[in-house]
Amino acid sequence: MKKVRLGRTGLMVSEVGFGGIPIINLSMEEGIFLLRHCFERGITFFDTANMYGDSEKKIGAALESVRDQVVLATKTLKRDAEGAEKHVDQSLEALKTRVIDVYQLHQVANQETLDQVLAPGGAYEALDKARSGGRIRFIGLSSHDTRTAIEACRTDRFDTLQIPFNFIEQDASRELFRVAEEMDTAVIGMKPLAGGVLERADLCFGFLQQYPKVVPIPGMRARDEVDEIVQLYRTPQAITDQQRREIEQIRSELGTRFCRRCEYCMPCQQGIHIPTALGIRAFVKRLPPLATIAMADENMKKAETCIECGECVEKCPYALPIPDLLKENLALYRAYVKEHI
Repeated sequence: MKKVRLGRTGLMVSEVGFGGIPIINLSMEEGIFLLRHCFERGITFFDTANMYGDSEKKIGAALESVRDQVVLATKTLKRDAEGAEKHVDQSLEALKTRVIDVYQLHQVANQETLDQVLAPGGAYEALDKARSGGRIRFIGLSSHDTRTAIEACRTDRFDTLQIPFNFIEQDASRELFRVAEEMDTAVIGMKPLAGGVLERADLCFGFLQQYPKVVPIPGMRARDEVDEIVQLYRTPQAITDQQRREIEQIRSELGTRFCRRCEYCMPCQQGIHIPTALGIRAFVKRLPPLATIAMADENMKKAETCIECGECVEKCPYALPIPDLLKENLALYRAYVKEHI
């Protein structure tokens, strides 16, 4: 696979990377197998986070023997120096490495949080110390908020920026990309398939290939998914007029009020698995009625117990009105059950 320069880090990475969330749901053996398959197919950039369950451990176990051939990136949600320093130590151990290539401050969602991590005693202080001590090589930041990412880039203190980017969420392609290019800050594109909402890999990566300086990091949980995406990069095709029309149709159908399945809203005190409840339209489209109801019914009944406490809204990086969306999806589900039972 073709390699690209990761901004001012100078690191050369595969033009598509690996996002480390989905392997949480695989066994250690399955995760290692998938990660090795990614490496064998030419993927050399692996991104994860301290909060992604045992993702770091699986990546460490799978790639320890080829550590000198891959670039590892991870993240911490800690905002203070002491907490971030502990997370660096934990990540080094889990990833089975003496140095982490890119260590990122995770989900810096607003100016207040950016100021917090950059202040004396903030998390950035610990990462800067770890960089000076040779435990990490470069410092990055992830955010779901384009304005915050722009302000972070302008501080000139971050080597990489990770931001959602796909044909539904294109805000970053405006001012952020221009500022990042001026600062030679690498852009890492998370959620290239909008958290799994977008199903057409050809459309998603055909769109992304128009932005060669963005390194997308799709989450992949199966060998055939890896093979499909790698093949799209090995034999790139210019996006056609027909594909552009299909993209516009999907954009108009989805709008902006949809769940990206990042699960930052979880856990719910009522036991509702919110991403599943908000994904009922996908179940209806993909599965026959009896299978849809068998898989969704228990969780949809829990959704009826929502007390609108607002915790999920506060945690959602997209500021979705989750209680309202739960009501909408419940109404859709009840109508669907009535029609098919």
